[in-house]
Amino acid sequence: MSRRRRREGDAAIDNEAAREALVRSLRASNISDERVLAVFAGVPRERFVPPQLWPYAYEDRPLPIGHGQTISQPLMVAIMTQALALRGGENVLEIGTGSGYQAALLSKLARDVVSVERVPELAQSAQQRLSEAGCHNVRVLVAGDALGWPAEAPYDAIIVTAGAPEVPQSLIDQLAPGGRLVVPVGTRRLQQLVRAIKADHGVTIERMGECRFVPLIGPREGWPEWEVSENGARPLR
Repeated sequence: MSRRRRREGDAAIDNEAAREALVRSLRASNISDERVLAVFAGVPRERFVPPQLWPYAYEDRPLPIGHGQTISQPLMVAIMTQALALRGGENVLEIGTGSGYQAALLSKLARDVVSVERVPELAQSAQQRLSEAGCHNVRVLVAGDALGWPAEAPYDAIIVTAGAPEVPQSLIDQLAPGGRLVVPVGTRRLQQLVRAIKADHGVTIERMGECRFVPLIGPREGWPEWEVSENGARPLR
């Protein structure tokens, strides 16, 4: 066996051990859905971070992926994924593809995933990673003027990986009856993770704890881009 192949084999073993350690940590942090734990054990997070960050891929912290975006902390990804209560037959919408890691997890838990990303370069690279990982039930689309992707609604579950000022009504409208929306809601600095469940009598809101996400950009239900840009005139709330 060549030295290079031996190194690659050792790295694969190290990553497998790191994934197993991550799953043990998630279980200890009250992630109890065995299907969610199984996909964390099976999806290689190192494929979804820049090469220079591979040594940190399984640390429980967010990592930068370029364009001012991050791949979220694994525990937060697990909390949000578990909150969707997926059983395998759902049509899921993700707002904010980023690196594609969350979409890869969702692809193993649902029937179809539509993932929307506002940065074309991230959308393109995420789709490539997802295809290489065999996640063929995920389509990554570049965001348009509307929040979400109304053309293919209704969705059984929607997950938003950026912080919104309030629960977006347009996403509630894109939910099927009984559908679940998981979204960070609050200021640009600090949010509460919220699960909204759509029922015949209205929408039930559950608050699931504090979190910090990059801002959801949008002219109507997100933050105006000029407010969150480097030169934005309005201070952070």
